[in-house]
Amino acid sequence: MHEILQPEGWAKPVGYANGVAARGKLIFVGGQVGWNGQCQFETDDFVGQVRQTLLNIVAVLAEAGAGPQHITSMTWYFTDKAEYLANLRGIGEAYREVIGRHFPAMAAMQVMALVEDRAKVEIQATAVIPE
Repeated sequence: MHEILQPEGWAKPVGYANGVAARGKLIFVGGQVGWNGQCQFETDDFVGQVRQTLLNIVAVLAEAGAGPQHITSMTWYFTDKAEYLANLRGIGEAYREVIGRHFPAMAAMQVMALVEDRAKVEIQATAVIPE
């Protein structure tokens, strides 16, 4: 569906792609946080917020007739790098549960704070539905 861009001789990335080429209808998903559809946090658990954030992204994609397999890029923002690294196994399980084994181009970074004080993670995504 999309072309994974992997330069010759580079080590294969784990859990993401170095680049993705795609053609079609673009969908831009604004930064989603780990609250439900009524803007209420149900957990302060890092992995729980990641799971809900990914579910929110999938819900927005569905409005355009897209699914997780159409995601071409994700940018992850989190407030605590140590907490992110300590939860990699749980994050991976939540990711595979919601997104599957589709790994788009990704960036991840620690930020000082997110606009929603209770949010521990925010993820922005871009997707392309092929023509």
